[in-house]
Amino acid sequence: MARLKRQICRVVLDYFDKTYTNELGDQWQIVREVLTTPGLWQYAVLLNNLQSSLETLNNLLVHNYHQLTHQTFPESLKCYINRNPGTFPSQRHQAGKIKAYYILNASSLLPVLALDVKHGETVLDMCAAPGGKSIALLQCATPGRLHCNEPDIHRSRWLKQTLESFVPWPHVNAISTSQLDGRLIGNVHANSYDKVLVDAPCSNDRSWLFSSDVQQAAERISQRKTLPAIQTELLRSAIHALRPGGSVVYSTCTLSQAENDAVVSNILNSCRDVVPVDLSDMANTLSHEFTFAAHVTHGLLVLPHKGKAWGPMFVSKLLKL
Repeated sequence: MARLKRQICRVVLDYFDKTYTNELGDQWQIVREVLTTPGLWQYAVLLNNLQSSLETLNNLLVHNYHQLTHQTFPESLKCYINRNPGTFPSQRHQAGKIKAYYILNASSLLPVLALDVKHGETVLDMCAAPGGKSIALLQCATPGRLHCNEPDIHRSRWLKQTLESFVPWPHVNAISTSQLDGRLIGNVHANSYDKVLVDAPCSNDRSWLFSSDVQQAAERISQRKTLPAIQTELLRSAIHALRPGGSVVYSTCTLSQAENDAVVSNILNSCRDVVPVDLSDMANTLSHEFTFAAHVTHGLLVLPHKGKAWGPMFVSKLLKL
């Protein structure tokens, strides 16, 4: 049976046209074409180094995938991308069976790479569902402990299924899960982690454009006004959860300045024990694979373009003094 064609929600598109024309100028029309045309979307394949498969690798190469590389990439991280639109066949969850790869938007790896986890470190993925970034973290290093938190009960089940699908015994012993409100973790687990990832709940531009009905779209646009305050609380909680000398990466999958740069600015203006970390080297060395927005004050913003249809993805890193 043919898949139903996705329908663009006009209410959201009109809202984005007004907001992002003001924030991105001429760049918005280029980004708009990609976001509103799923036929242009690209997908990456992250190999599971805990369950290697030569057959999968050979299949990727036959279909003109090439490895995404960066001078700071750990050798264990093997992500393959194709310049052509389309996706690699996904694998179904089967209890007791470990998957060979994970399908994702390649820009989702940038927060993980920015976090730069080392072997033995204690790591918190504060808003972890559906689990792709947790899986990517495990491809980069073997944490002493990885705490995956997701407060939503349904998404938490999704997270646990993802971990079950990708993490074989005995690696699972280093992983714990919880359903805490991320805004409380800083108090419950103060000064406990070497690294924290806050992939914050946000106004996901790709999915919002294809909202199912006008009422849901209106609710989401109204909700958007409350998100920056929640995101700021999550990031502040993450800083409290960090040990001195630790670092936090804040990321979203929206173009919104209010949810990106403004959130980080709020933190820097109110928390004197953190400083921003320059990520320009990452942008410079990955500019052949990603399109980065100019004039982003506190991080990187990936803009979807034809042939580089990754993102949106905002990434910012802070160091706790």
